[in-house]
Amino acid sequence: MFSGFPDAALDFYEDLEADNSKIFWTAHKAVYESSVHAPMVALLAELEPDFGEGKVFRPYRDVRFSKDKTPYKTHQGGVVMVGAGIGYYVQVDASGLFVGGGFYQHTPDQLARLRAAVDGDLRGEQLVRLTRALEKAGFEVGGDRLKTRPRGFAEDHPRIELLRYRTLTAGRSYGSPPWLDSERTLTEVRAAWESLRPLVEWFEDVVGAPA
Repeated sequence: MFSGFPDAALDFYEDLEADNSKIFWTAHKAVYESSVHAPMVALLAELEPDFGEGKVFRPYRDVRFSKDKTPYKTHQGGVVMVGAGIGYYVQVDASGLFVGGGFYQHTPDQLARLRAAVDGDLRGEQLVRLTRALEKAGFEVGGDRLKTRPRGFAEDHPRIELLRYRTLTAGRSYGSPPWLDSERTLTEVRAAWESLRPLVEWFEDVVGAPA
């Protein structure tokens, strides 16, 4: 049963940020397993009946093509995928809890379908209402976006700001509230994902799987 993320989880990542080395990791791996990995597995298992099977990300960084050669991620993420690049996300790191969801990666055909949907009045206005409602509820809407208008669309398009997005997500940072080490964390994550469900389902319906 999930019982929260203990203070030791946040302390672990704070220390890892200061010493991201194999020596530190080996000496503190047991803390990671008991205070970070195990609670994340338990949290996703509790959410599975409502949202689907979750995946806990590996703690190791892929440094093959990165100038940053530090070997370990300084956060632990978990995700429930409902489509290609579409799903729900939860993370714990030194600062505390983060919850999000939406459309976070794309293929060219998915991006074309997204822009066609935003261009249309029916689907486009649905997305406007969904993002505004989430912002009103305390979520931050963001993603990868163009600095200029996408090719083929007028600068004065009524939804030009949404058309600039190549990915679009909504997330909320909770910090480290007193309830983080309790079962209430499950309640908060579930409530946040329920708030995000209409947005996730919009992407699932409109963007779909890669061709």
